[in-house]
Amino acid sequence: MIRIQKFVFIIPLLMISFFSWSSTRPASLHDFTVEDIYGESFDLSTLKGKKVMVVNTASRCGLTPQYEALEQLYREYADHGFVIIGFPANNFMNQEPGTNEDIIAFCEENYGVSFLMMSKISVRGDDMAPLYQWLTRKENNGVMDAEVSWNFQKFLIDEEGNLEDMIPPRENPMSERVIAWITGE
Repeated sequence: MIRIQKFVFIIPLLMISFFSWSSTRPASLHDFTVEDIYGESFDLSTLKGKKVMVVNTASRCGLTPQYEALEQLYREYADHGFVIIGFPANNFMNQEPGTNEDIIAFCEENYGVSFLMMSKISVRGDDMAPLYQWLTRKENNGVMDAEVSWNFQKFLIDEEGNLEDMIPPRENPMSERVIAWITGE
């Protein structure tokens, strides 16, 4: 009889733990608040209803010229409810060593970047930012595992904040696949 009572007591505790854990786990991009490149809080729920490309960036990488294509893509499709968010990261061969001030100055002076830029974060390793934990782990995003392999890896998020796809670093942001995703064609 004692064993049954312990079992009956443990099950409700496990159910409470499961439901409290699952209700606090971020379900979409819109559940995150990040810091923009100027140090201000940016609630990603303000992007509800927009398609979003999240990309980790670096100023001293062979792929850095992708800033130009990203800016072109943003300017051409912003009116279609499309947003790009750049997250500078120094995870690959020290290719983003600067401060937030250095990064935004570089982006504006060299590429005229007008899309959203956030504060420098880590996109892999033990200090990976919570947003990237969600983006890269199927157990969190419900879609795919997609470890960040290099600078300029792109994640495509739908209007409801759900991860839809990952574009490898070397694929041009202006690729047919990306444009078809933005336009729905």
